[in-house]
Amino acid sequence: MAMHFDLVDLRLMVRVAEANSLTRGAEAVHMSVPTASTRIKNIEDSIGTKLFYRTSQGVTLTPPGQAFAHHARLVLGQLEHLSGDLQEYAKGIKGHLRVFANTTALGEFLPPVLRQYLTTHPDVNIDLRERISHDIVRAVSDGQTDIGIVAGSVRTENLEVIPYRRDRLVLVVPRGHPMAMLPAVAFAETLELDHVGLHEASALHAFLRQICSALHRTLLMRIQVSSFEVACRMIEATVGVGVLPESAARRHAQTMAIRIVPLSDDWSLREMHVCVRSMEALPAFARDLVTLLIEDSRNAAANAPASAPASAPTTAPLTERPVP
Repeated sequence: MAMHFDLVDLRLMVRVAEANSLTRGAEAVHMSVPTASTRIKNIEDSIGTKLFYRTSQGVTLTPPGQAFAHHARLVLGQLEHLSGDLQEYAKGIKGHLRVFANTTALGEFLPPVLRQYLTTHPDVNIDLRERISHDIVRAVSDGQTDIGIVAGSVRTENLEVIPYRRDRLVLVVPRGHPMAMLPAVAFAETLELDHVGLHEASALHAFLRQICSALHRTLLMRIQVSSFEVACRMIEATVGVGVLPESAARRHAQTMAIRIVPLSDDWSLREMHVCVRSMEALPAFARDLVTLLIEDSRNAAANAPASAPASAPTTAPLTERPVP
């Protein structure tokens, strides 16, 4: 059966699906409602099934409609990247790489790796964004990003997964705080205290809110800041306590009057992984970055304390509980 639709149809379908409204979807693509209705009817006739449920409140996608909208987003996304890449080529840039990462990877581990990569690849640009692990997996699966770095237990479906780094979330308190000398503390025991946290858009903040929601508790956020360093300075100034990556906390504890208290929660230990849709399908310049990430992992494993070895990277599935 021949199916007849074009890029205008794809954009219309996506906009109508997003708005749950034929009228607003048509407006978004600068099309009259009758024309939009005719186009959607022609698509439905072409594929032999309904794409929307039509009600007095608007429209919602049928299962075939959901599949159509999903693939339409993929196609349109790839076209946007094609257009962007061609513009970069015209400027002398030969590649554009999209990387999504969790808070710790972005702030603690990636900067030196990306510095090395960009030095050896002057004709490649990188779009680096912070996301929580669930969103990163979805973005890699949908083709919105080329490489994802996730932490902890997250279902990666059919993605290729490579172990990367290991880190732990810890409680950071001012020197002299009543909890400073505890061997460990449960996160729930800290929820009566004022917290210093990262900004609303950070993956770590979103994750801690999820944990609090599961506990049916509220995180008392006294102040939100832009970086691990500023968070540690606020904690040092006795503004509150904070949950931060151990790697960042130990670095700043060398110069600040703060103390690190291990969290006893299982989710505090985070195994990070690199995930891609297909290594073979990545362009050579993207595979070069994955190779550098593997080398970084091996160097970290070689320099890790004997009590906390990190395994060498090997491709493996990941099927546990998500953290950022």
